[in-house]
Formats: sequence, structure tokens, C-alpha cells
Amino acid sequence: MKLVCHRPSLAAALQIVAGVVPSRTPKEVLKNIKLTVDGGKAVLIGTDQEIGIRHELQNVETDSTGEVLLPTQRVISILRELTDDQVTLEATERSVIVKGGHSEFDLSTEDPAEFPNVAAFEDQSYFTIPACALREMIRRTVFATDSESTRYALGGILLELNPERATLAATDSRRLAVVTAAAQAVGEINVENTTPVVPSKAMQLIERSLPEEEDAVAMIAIHGNDVLVKAGASTIYSRLVEGRFPKYSDVIPTSFQHAIEFVVGPFYSAVRQAQIVTNEESRGVDFKFSNGQMSLSSRATDVGQSTVEMPIAYDGEDLTITFDPKFVADFLRILDSSASIKLNLIDGESPAVFTVEDSYRYVVMPLSRD
Repeated sequence: MKLVCHRPSLAAALQIVAGVVPSRTPKEVLKNIKLTVDGGKAVLIGTDQEIGIRHELQNVETDSTGEVLLPTQRVISILRELTDDQVTLEATERSVIVKGGHSEFDLSTEDPAEFPNVAAFEDQSYFTIPACALREMIRRTVFATDSESTRYALGGILLELNPERATLAATDSRRLAVVTAAAQAVGEINVENTTPVVPSKAMQLIERSLPEEEDAVAMIAIHGNDVLVKAGASTIYSRLVEGRFPKYSDVIPTSFQHAIEFVVGPFYSAVRQAQIVTNEESRGVDFKFSNGQMSLSSRATDVGQSTVEMPIAYDGEDLTITFDPKFVADFLRILDSSASIKLNLIDGESPAVFTVEDSYRYVVMPLSRD
């Protein structure tokens, strides 16, 4: 088996697939990426047996058929160091040869027959979401998951789908991110299986794999225990998270006493400044709202204290609420600095809700001020 590849394209594809390759596993063969060539097409496959990806290589020339396992990190290192536009991959019974203009690497390989398969996307019934919208939805929710939780569902993102709308929700029980976008259904959808919880690792892999083209769409097929997502050159497989996701709508307040508008950039700067004088024991920052001004105050033993002020459009009664500044900063960091947001408050002890237009809500539980 022999093929000629555009080196930058191959390197980029390997980086995407390497996102699922485990660094530690009792099954050593999984540390490789499988390359299959058939019908003039080349596909890279990686899996940790919970999550897998198939990625079709672009800019390939071949008239061969076959398969070989690529030692992931060594091949990535080789491609990083080479400067040639084209590289040649040639598989023998026991090795794979990587050739550049003046370099040649003969690497030992394992038996590709021992490598698990990753399913191709062959479903006739599925949902579609614009790829650019799905990418933004994942960015706006994945940071709120809790990978350390013993409640497995909190380590994933809830994916609610219907023929008109897709909703992603993530929570670690102290904050909640919920975002919606338009969706469409193709074929006959099983409505009893449209609220899976997808591992955050799989969602991050999907985000990195989505094409940049404005008209690209992601196709999502949900099965009993797994989900398949196809977009552009990639198909991602993932087992679903076990456990029941919290009924998130119950914790989102529906009425408020105050609504304060901010521009992301200045607000994010103030929060980052207030975050400097905090530690694990005293991580809370007091957000005080008074006539025309917001004051952020923090105090930590053996660190010191700080006060950060900024003018705001607020003319209500004085109100103080205490947040973990990391939770607020995590939300602001993934938004455009020129975007407008709204902070909706009831009082100093109730959940606060940040909103971006009508499609994105971020709920933060306040800290006790005792």
C-alpha cells in the first residue's frame, strides 16, 4: 500500500484524530491511528473504545488498497519536523515508511486486524444542525460540565433535539449553561430517544472536527446507547453517558427584580482583576450594584484585598451578590468582547441568570456571604 499526501493536510487530520487516542490504556494497539485506503480514498481512524472518529484525508494520491497502523505521536512528530509539501506513506508487512524530500523513516507497526472498527455514518433518520451553530453551542456549554463528579451525567452535555430546535445543556450543580439553535429532522425520528447525554470529551472532539464553511451542516443520529455525528470529512462515534441529567428547567428563574446590561470586554476585565486577590479558602467576590456603579470587592487571608469599580446603567436599590469569579470569567471568556449581555437578578441570595439574546442562558448560584 502506498499513497502520496499533502503534508499540512495529513498533519492537521492526524491532530484531529489524535484527540481521541488514549495516552494510557491496557490495550496498547489503541495508541495507534489506523489508516485505510480503498477506492482512491484514505481514512484515518482513532478510538479509545468509548469514543471514536473516522476522518477522510484530503489531497491524497493513491491507486492502492490496504490498511496500516500509524504510531500516532511518532508520525505527528515527523510531520511537524518535515518541511516538504508532499510526503509518501508506504506500508509493508511489519512497518510503515514515511518519506519526505531528503528524509525517510521506517517505523515498526502492529497488526491492523487487532484495531477496533469505528462505524461509518449510514443512518437514514437523523437531525441536522448548521456546523457553525453547533460549534458555538458546544463552546458555550462544555466548560460548565463536571468531569470529576460521581454523578456521571454531570460529566456530559444534554442534547435535546426536535424537528425545529436543538438545545444543549451542561451543569456541575453550581452553574448551568443552556443554548438553543435551529435544527431539522430527516427521515422517521424515534421521539423517545432524543435527549441523550454525550460525554464532554466527545463534544470537544466534535467541535474540533466541524468544518469552517458557512453552509456546512452536522448530521446527528441517536441510537439506544450511542450517537453518531457526521460533518465534513469526519464521523464521530460516542457511547452515551449513563445516568439521568437533572431537570434543568426547574432551576432557571422566570422573573427578576433587576436587569443590568454589560459589554463583555470591560466586564471581563473587571472580573479578572477582582479574581487576583482570591484563594481556595476565600474565592468569593462581592458584586455590589448601586446607583450608576458596580463595585467588585475581594478579600483573602494572607493575600490582601481589592476593590474594582466600573460605571454601569443601574438605578435600582443597592444590591450585593457574591459569586465565584471563575464561574463568571468562564462564561465571559467564550464570548466576543464587543457582545452585549444582560445580568438578571432577583436578590443577593437567589440564582442569577446571564443572557445573550434569546438563545443562551447561563445560571450561576451565588456563594454564601457568611
